[in-house]
Amino acid sequence: MKYLIMIQMNPSARAMWDGMTEDQHAEGYQIHKDMVSRLEASGELVVSEALADVSLSKRLHVKDGVVTTTDGPYAEVKEYLAGFYLVDCENIDRAIEHAARLPEAALGLVEVRPVMELP
Repeated sequence: MKYLIMIQMNPSARAMWDGMTEDQHAEGYQIHKDMVSRLEASGELVVSEALADVSLSKRLHVKDGVVTTTDGPYAEVKEYLAGFYLVDCENIDRAIEHAARLPEAALGLVEVRPVMELP
């Protein structure tokens, strides 16, 4: 079964990250590199990506075949998706086991969601 491990970001977490030293940034990145290595070794990694800043995204609307785009951010919420791991695990408990290793989990910024299998 596939699960999406979503890493959220919000203004207070962003401020905390921006206030860290280069060594602390390197430590955080290393945790993610180690996660990728573990998931690759176990064969459970489908794909993992960090996302660019939400201000660089585009929102689109299609009406009568005409595409209109606007600049972001768009959501009326403070949290936004910062990155993800798509994993293929035997159950959600295994996906949670992986997700709990992420430093963002200590801030309550990690969510695990099953991927729907369409017919």
